[in-house]
Amino acid sequence: MRRKEREVTDRSEILAILSRCDTLRIGMQGDRFPYVVPVSFALEAAEGQIAVYFHCAREGRKVELLRAHPEVCVEGDIFHRTEEMAHGITARYESVIGFGRCAFPEDEDEVRRALRLLNERYGYPDFPLDRCRNLSRVLVGKITLEEITGKRNLP
Repeated sequence: MRRKEREVTDRSEILAILSRCDTLRIGMQGDRFPYVVPVSFALEAAEGQIAVYFHCAREGRKVELLRAHPEVCVEGDIFHRTEEMAHGITARYESVIGFGRCAFPEDEDEVRRALRLLNERYGYPDFPLDRCRNLSRVLVGKITLEEITGKRNLP
């Protein structure tokens, strides 16, 4: 990282930034070009591992690419504002970049836990999963992060 003074190295701070991000972008190997897709996500950090869960349809380009090449890069950011400085204009932000592997859990307990985590994250902690009409069409992805870095430019 070129701007070392902006680097966030404390793992708990990095996770705090990630938990405040609204959207996570997943970068994957495409057929001809890289492919990046935004997803709603839930975060689970336990026993030294960081897992990011997302949901999607059971088929489509994203799923095909992730099954063929499960190695991914994820990015989340929080844009606070731009600010005029004596020497120019700067952006105030916090961001996280991680690298890991994507899998699609088949264990029903893990899938239900992931969906509950997603519901909690987006403000529906008590929503009963059984009310979801399209639950049988939902696929849960799990990205286990092997590396994660953070960066911020705050006043």
